[in-house]
Amino acid sequence: MSAPTPTEVLEGFERTTFEAEGTTRTIYRLGTGPAVIIMSEIPGITPNVARFARMVADIGCTAVMPSMFGDDGRAPSAGYAATSLAKACVSKEFTVLALGQASPITTWLRALARAEHERCGGPGVGAVGMCLTGGFALAMMVDDTVIAPVLSQPSLPFPLGGERKAALGISDADVSRVVERVASGVCVLGLRFTGDRSSPGERFATLRELLGDGFVGVELDSSPGNPHGHPKMAHSVLTEHLDDRPGTPTRDALDQVLELFRTRLLG
Repeated sequence: MSAPTPTEVLEGFERTTFEAEGTTRTIYRLGTGPAVIIMSEIPGITPNVARFARMVADIGCTAVMPSMFGDDGRAPSAGYAATSLAKACVSKEFTVLALGQASPITTWLRALARAEHERCGGPGVGAVGMCLTGGFALAMMVDDTVIAPVLSQPSLPFPLGGERKAALGISDADVSRVVERVASGVCVLGLRFTGDRSSPGERFATLRELLGDGFVGVELDSSPGNPHGHPKMAHSVLTEHLDDRPGTPTRDALDQVLELFRTRLLG
């Protein structure tokens, strides 16, 4: 059976554009109800990212996928991922190493969240970041609009050295604002595999120290010989390394994400 074409992967999604901060990007939208901004991982909006978006739409939310890098709908490969990552690393929109600052693109994403909240209604907006974009949901929740943030394998800043392993990729002012939002009742959900060096455990430890019970960190065992068959290099909890069978750890993690959106956005 041949792999689906990009057109088939994105079939049914409404394709529009959104402009803010002097930048216009393509947006893919599916469903009705409160919005969930889904920020794709490297290399871009893959078939499994689109599949996750369909699951979000199926529970009664509007899945909103901005095109941030890569070729929309294209299946992942090692070469494609390397090319997409290299382009992101040299882009001024992504801060991959610097400490104490968010990537500039998060300002645009906050504007998108506000626009989608106005368009879709509901009590607020959900946000899911993955890998390179994993911590962007944290930066977005400085706005009151974002009330259901999910950090899936957050990888920025790249964890080169102990300080970066524990860093969150946002400014001190943003950290203070996140702490305020959590104190007001917002819950931050984080997902990672235990052996994932690109999304180190020190980063989740920082979140637990800052946010206490307001941070729910889901860490899936990918140690050698783990009973779930997670590969040593497991990374993408909601997409490429998702085992969708009921009762598996990754399916349980996915269900936690969807339940967060049901509880916070659909009430």
